[in-house]
Amino acid sequence: MNDITLAPIQPDQPSHLMATYGRQAISFVRGRGAYLYTEDGTEYLDALTGIAVCGLGHAHPVIAEAIAEQAATLVHTSNLFEIPWQTAAAQKLAEVSGMEEIFFSNSGAESNEGAIKIARKFGTQQGVSSPKIIVAEQSFHGRTLATLSATGNKKVQDGFAPLTNDFIRVPFGDVEAIQEVALQHPDIVAILIEPIQGEGGINTAPQGFSYLEEVRTLCNQHNWLMMLDEIQTGNGRTGKYFAYQHTNIVPDVLTTAKGLGNGFPVGAVMTQGKAVGLLGPGSHGSTYGGTVLGSRVVYTVIDTIQKEKAVENAAVVGGYIVDQLRAQLTDKNVQVRGFGMMIGIQLPKDCAELVAIARDQHKLIINVTAGSVVRLLPPINMTQAQADDLLERLVALINNYL
Repeated sequence: MNDITLAPIQPDQPSHLMATYGRQAISFVRGRGAYLYTEDGTEYLDALTGIAVCGLGHAHPVIAEAIAEQAATLVHTSNLFEIPWQTAAAQKLAEVSGMEEIFFSNSGAESNEGAIKIARKFGTQQGVSSPKIIVAEQSFHGRTLATLSATGNKKVQDGFAPLTNDFIRVPFGDVEAIQEVALQHPDIVAILIEPIQGEGGINTAPQGFSYLEEVRTLCNQHNWLMMLDEIQTGNGRTGKYFAYQHTNIVPDVLTTAKGLGNGFPVGAVMTQGKAVGLLGPGSHGSTYGGTVLGSRVVYTVIDTIQKEKAVENAAVVGGYIVDQLRAQLTDKNVQVRGFGMMIGIQLPKDCAELVAIARDQHKLIINVTAGSVVRLLPPINMTQAQADDLLERLVALINNYL
């Protein structure tokens, strides 16, 4: 095996990377569970996990072994051939999601693109010449042109006009607004929403998850597809395998990614009921979707989540973190919201600078979204002791700041 060591990057060394990210002045060379390590061995508690990606933590031994073994055996053959690991991964995902058909993609944006194509195909079959999809304000669905158009954030859309006009926007959680646009737009064929808006600030609907039940009823009444974007909320993040499972409904289309591969890039768009069979041979595809390696990772991640009871752990330990934050920050005029290991702390003022303070002074990795919301996305298998470690660092951070 070749031992390649990268030379340190010099401050005056030019970079050939496109400047699309505002990177922090730190890099990590190793991870283990809930912790990350720099080259000099400094340890950081990771409460972000690659933005809800590494749900089982970093360098999970079972996932690492599966990747290494498969990479040394067979990585890719293309979808021109049967892929047994893909079939097995689809079976696993169908079992935990309650869906019937699964298409593997490479990312969340690609999964949502697939959902949008499914909605258009459904509309075309209903005789709708210009199908429209209802989406929510403050949503985030991706950065391709179609998913960017669906996203309810003008900042990320700026400079990319003209966007597609296939989306009708309503306030998140507002069922009456949905009913109003239904009367105004006979060409609506679907609604695409997140059960919890992650990038929008860990926003939950005022009526909680019962919002999804109300949306399901409207979709049934109007013959729309109910499409849920569970890119961030899926794979155990909220204390259920998928967030919609906090209710008794099932969507027609479900998308996911992030925690599906525990760091390996993979996503999926899933269908059931009247959305089954809308995409057939030649109507959709992906060179890298569902490779042998990617499919084995998906299978192994789901299997490991099940065996470790990580979803149940996310519900219990995540609930503990929320309860402790509410108890310890009662006099700070903050609002704590979220489910499982998807937690937002709304501060009374903008707090983007907390990211650097948490990192440099408390050795804690967090994220701030929507200007004033500290977002926590810890591993779903985080232990009680690690949760207490997180609380100690985080409460001190917020107390010092406010």
